[in-house]
Amino acid sequence: MLRPGQGVVLATLALLIVGVIMVNSVWLARSVGESAAALADDPAAGPITAANLLWGRPTLYALLAVLALVSGMFLPLRLIGGGRADACAVLPGGPVASARPPAALVALAISMLALLAAVYLPGIGREVNGASRWVEIGGFNFQPSEIAKWAMPVLVAWWCVASGPRIREFRRGFVPPMFALLLVAGIVGVEDLGTAVLILGVGVVVLAIAGVKLRHLALLIPVGGGAVAAAILHSPYRIQRLLAWRDPFEDPQGIGYHIIQSLSAIAGGGIAGRGLGQGIQKFGYLPEATTDFVFAIVCEELGLAGAAIVVALLVALLWSGMAIIAPSDARLRPPAFHRLLGLGILLTIGFQALMNVLVVTGLAPTKGIALPLVSHGGTGWVLTAFSLGILISIERTARSAAENESEPPRIAASPLLDAVA
Repeated sequence: MLRPGQGVVLATLALLIVGVIMVNSVWLARSVGESAAALADDPAAGPITAANLLWGRPTLYALLAVLALVSGMFLPLRLIGGGRADACAVLPGGPVASARPPAALVALAISMLALLAAVYLPGIGREVNGASRWVEIGGFNFQPSEIAKWAMPVLVAWWCVASGPRIREFRRGFVPPMFALLLVAGIVGVEDLGTAVLILGVGVVVLAIAGVKLRHLALLIPVGGGAVAAAILHSPYRIQRLLAWRDPFEDPQGIGYHIIQSLSAIAGGGIAGRGLGQGIQKFGYLPEATTDFVFAIVCEELGLAGAAIVVALLVALLWSGMAIIAPSDARLRPPAFHRLLGLGILLTIGFQALMNVLVVTGLAPTKGIALPLVSHGGTGWVLTAFSLGILISIERTARSAAENESEPPRIAASPLLDAVA
């Protein structure tokens, strides 16, 4: 029988393969339809050769993602904390863990904040499409917000476990993690509101599952709502996106162009699709066709059937992950820190995928948010795969601990309830 961790591996590899195929499909069309100058900034640009198809940047990024997946699978989880003796207010596990964070978590937090600030440093930060989201170090370009997106679930999970029952207190349990979340989300939100909302949303749900009082979390509604409103009003292009979402056909050649082209791609695919490589929108009509709107190209070329396969792979990935952190066999239940960390990883992938699909289908305002493991992006693929590797390491660690226990098997009454209570 297939283990949950094996399901995670298979779903991850399948999504990466879909991503490589679809990015190459768009790249081929653009290579034929546009000049070399127009393709100069395209990460997959280059002459059409068999070597570039097989060993182009998408393929190399996918191979790096697989290496990251394997690295995460064998990461010693003791480096980031957690064990059979940890505890939190809701998730049972034993005595309260040490309040001193592991050195790896301290280094992660410091590095994350330094990189978030580095986007504004001359010579290091890069501005792309009018937004300062990129950092260039040693010839490598990446978005620090991607690091923050995956670092915060680790830090929040550790705090919840280290706080123990104090997590239900306002001053000592709720304020510190919320201050950190609001600080990081605020820094990221200046340039990338979608990722900021994702970071804050995942952190809030993890805190709620860990035992933070709901009335404390309710205080975030006016604060968070006010912050999002201020971020939108401060940026004219965000106001335009809201107007385009309300009625894109009011300005079909202006602010509504992006979403109209995305909906045209989806409608043009029908049930069976135009055929792989036969899409029209990728010939310069649909912006960001390899990244934020690659799902629209999937719908156009592979149709409803192809889109359903991609969604099914994402659901299978999340289902397998939930089976790791909430196993039916209580002996395989990971400790509290690992469960909260795994939950944060799954929420990040699930929320991000949902946001991307809503944007592409016009159900949410246009926002730069990628489809996990499908939208082209080296940093995103590598860090997502590494985080999923950690999820598999959680399963491996739990199985190893169960094999060393002499207690008879105990079956959990409700796997989902066991994960959140």
